[in-house]
Amino acid sequence: MMIEEEQSILEAQTASAVEELKAAIAFQGKGAVQKKVNALRELRRLLSRSEFPPIETAIASGAIPLLAQCLSFGSQDEQLLEAAWCLTNIAAGKPEETRSLLPALPLLIAHIGEKSSMLVAEQCAWALGNVAGEGEDLRHILISQGALLPLAKMMFPNKGSTVRTAGWALSNLIKGPNPKAATELIKIDGVVEAILRHLKKSDEEIATEIAWVVVYLSALSPVATSVLVKTDLLQLLVERLVTSDSLQLLIPVLRSLGNLIAGDTYTTNAVLVPAHEITDNIIRALVKCLKSEHRVLKKEAAWVLSNIAAGSIGHKQLIYKSEAMPLLIQLLATSTFDIKKEVAYVVGNLCVAPAEGSGRSSLIFDHLGSFVRSGCLRGFIDLVRSADIEAARLGLQFMELVLRGLPNGEGQKLVEKEDGIDAMERFQFHENEDLRNMANQLVDKYFGADYGLDE
Repeated sequence: MMIEEEQSILEAQTASAVEELKAAIAFQGKGAVQKKVNALRELRRLLSRSEFPPIETAIASGAIPLLAQCLSFGSQDEQLLEAAWCLTNIAAGKPEETRSLLPALPLLIAHIGEKSSMLVAEQCAWALGNVAGEGEDLRHILISQGALLPLAKMMFPNKGSTVRTAGWALSNLIKGPNPKAATELIKIDGVVEAILRHLKKSDEEIATEIAWVVVYLSALSPVATSVLVKTDLLQLLVERLVTSDSLQLLIPVLRSLGNLIAGDTYTTNAVLVPAHEITDNIIRALVKCLKSEHRVLKKEAAWVLSNIAAGSIGHKQLIYKSEAMPLLIQLLATSTFDIKKEVAYVVGNLCVAPAEGSGRSSLIFDHLGSFVRSGCLRGFIDLVRSADIEAARLGLQFMELVLRGLPNGEGQKLVEKEDGIDAMERFQFHENEDLRNMANQLVDKYFGADYGLDE
C-alpha cells in the first residue's frame, strides 16, 4: 500500500510538473528562461526518481511536445540539456513510451551536430541510443532522418564520455538485421581511423563501446569486414584480449575476432597464417579465455577457435598442437551444455579436411584417433541425447566420423560401448527428417543384421 501511495504521489507531482512547464513556456516576462529551466529540472528529477518512473503520466500530460519545443534552436544550453535529459529518461521506458518520442527525434538529431555543445550533444546521443535500442523500425526512422553521420563524427575527438556515448548509440543504431547502416557507417571518412585509435589508446570503457560497434560491423556487413581486416584491427583486438581482464570488454573483442575470422577468407589465408606472430598471439589469448572462470568467455573463445579450425590443414594442426587442445577435451567432458556444444564444433572441424573433388570431406585420422582415445566420444553422444537439434546433429556427425574412420570395426565397438546405438535409436521416429534419416542410416549401415556375427 505504501508503494502504491508513493507512486500515486509521484504521478500527481509529475502531472503538476508538466503543467508548470507548460506555464513556463507560455511566460514571457523577466526570468522566463530560468523559469523554463527550473520546470524542466523538476520534471527530469521526477522522471529519474523511482524504479518505476512516472513516464506514462508525463506522456499523458502532454510532456513530449513541450520538451520538443524546449529543444528549439537558439535556446540556452542548460535548457537544451534538461529537455534532452527528460527525453532520455522517457526513451528508456516501455516500447510504446519510447515510440512517443517520434515528434522530438529530428530535433534530438539536429543537436548532435558539430555546432552543439558537447554536453548537449552527448545527452541527445544518449536519448537517440535508447530509441535505437527499441526496435528495427525506430532504427530505420533514425537513419532516414540522418542520425548516422553526426553520431559517427562524435567518435572522432578524444573526448572520453562523449566517445563512449556515441559508440554505444552507434552500436544500437547499426545492430540490424538490415546490414545497410553498418555498410554506410564504414564508408564515412574517418570512421575506421577513429575505431582503430580508440581501440589502441582509449580506456577500457570507451574501448568496450567501440568493440561493440566492430561486432555489428563485422557481423552484418561484408563490406565493413573486408575493410577492417586489411587494417591493424586484428592485432589491436588481440592486444586487448591479452592485456585486459574486463569481462565487459573481452566479450565484444572475442565476438569481433570470431566474426572477422568467419566472415572473410582473406583473414585466415593472409593474416592468420600458421607460424605468424599474430596467429600465435590469438591462440595464446584464446587459451587464456578457455582457462577463465567466466562461462561466457569460455563459450566465446571456443566459438572463435571453431572458426579458425574450419580453415586450412595448417590451421587445424596449429590448434591441435597448441595448449588449447587438452583444455577443449576437458571442457567437452565436464562443462555446461552451451560450452560443450561450442567445443564440439572445434573438435569436429579439426577432424575433417576441406572437400576435394568428391565433395565429401576427408578425415584427418591422427586427430580423430587422438580425440577418441581421449574419451571425446562420450561427450558427443551426450549431445546426441540432448533436446537441442543442432547439438544432436553435431553428435551424430562425429559418430559417423568414428564409425567411418576407425579401422577393423573399432568404431562400432566404441560406439556400442558408450551406448551410442541406444542414443541413435531414439531418432527412429523423430519428427526431424534429417536427424531421423541420419541416425537410421548409421544404425542400418554399421549395426545391421550382420553386426557381430563374425565374433
